[in-house]
Amino acid sequence: MMRRIEGGTLLMGSEEFYPEEGPVVEVAVAAFEIDETAVTNAEFARFVAETGYVTVAERPLDPAEFDIPEPAGRAAGSLVFTPTRGPVDLDDWRQWWRWVPGAQWRHPRGPESTIEGTGDHPVVQLAFDDATAYAAWAGKRLPTETEWEWAARGGLVGARFAWGDDPQEPDVLRANTWQGRFPYLNSGANGWIGTAPVRSFPPNGYGLFEMTGNTWEWTDTTWSTHESGDGSGHCGCGPDATSGDRVLKGGSHLCSPDYCLRYRPAARSRQSVDSAATHIGFRCARSIRGAM
Repeated sequence: MMRRIEGGTLLMGSEEFYPEEGPVVEVAVAAFEIDETAVTNAEFARFVAETGYVTVAERPLDPAEFDIPEPAGRAAGSLVFTPTRGPVDLDDWRQWWRWVPGAQWRHPRGPESTIEGTGDHPVVQLAFDDATAYAAWAGKRLPTETEWEWAARGGLVGARFAWGDDPQEPDVLRANTWQGRFPYLNSGANGWIGTAPVRSFPPNGYGLFEMTGNTWEWTDTTWSTHESGDGSGHCGCGPDATSGDRVLKGGSHLCSPDYCLRYRPAARSRQSVDSAATHIGFRCARSIRGAM
C-alpha cells in the first residue's frame, strides 16, 4: 500500500550529529507517493517468481575488483554482520562484517540460513540494481533522498527523530535499533534481534512504518558532499565507497547510540551500488503527474 505525501518545503539535513548531514538547506518537494513499508521477502519473492531475476549477490564476482581473498572471492555471496565476542575497536568495521559465499536474499546470513517464516520482514541483501529492477517491475521507482527525508519526518519540522526530539526509551521503543553494546551485546528491540516484521513499530505522522531503524533503504540520489562535511558519510556498513555511489537513508537494526546514531531522518550513508548486506533494504515511490 502507498501513501500520498503532499509537497512542501523541507528543512533538509542536520548540524547536530555527523558532518555529512550539514548544512541544513531548504528544498522544495513536490507531492509523491511512497510505500507504507519496506519491500518484504514475500513481495520480492513474487517479483523473482514472475521474472526469473537473479540478484547481484547471486552472481559470481571478480575478487580483484572487490578485494576479497581467494577462494571465496569468485563465489557469489555478500556481506553478513557477525557479532564480536566482546568490545573491539569501533574504527574497523571489518571486525564485524564478513564476506560469506552463498549469502543472498533467500539466505541472508549464508547458505544455511533461510527466510522461511519471515515473509513479512524487509528483504535484504539487495544491491542498487536489484532495488531498481523491482521498482520498475512494480511500476514504481526509488525515492530521491529529498523525498525520503520529507516522508520520514512525517510532518515534523527539524525534529531529530521521526517521532520528535527525545531519544527512544528502552521500555517504549519506536524503532528497531541495537539494544546494548555494539557490536557484541544486543538484547533485541521488542524481542527482535536483526530485522523485525514490517509494521512492528509505531508509524510516523504520515502513516509510514519503520522509516528509521530496521533496515537502511536505497534512494535514487547519487552521493554528493555537503559544504560542512568531509564527504565520507560512511558508518562502517561495508566496503569503502566509490564514484557513482548512492545515498542510503534511515539507519538499521545495527544502529546504536554508542556507535552509529543514524536512525534519524537527516542521517545518510554512502553506499557502493554493487554492494549488498544483511541490513540494507528499500521501499518504492511513485511520481504524481502534475504535482507541484
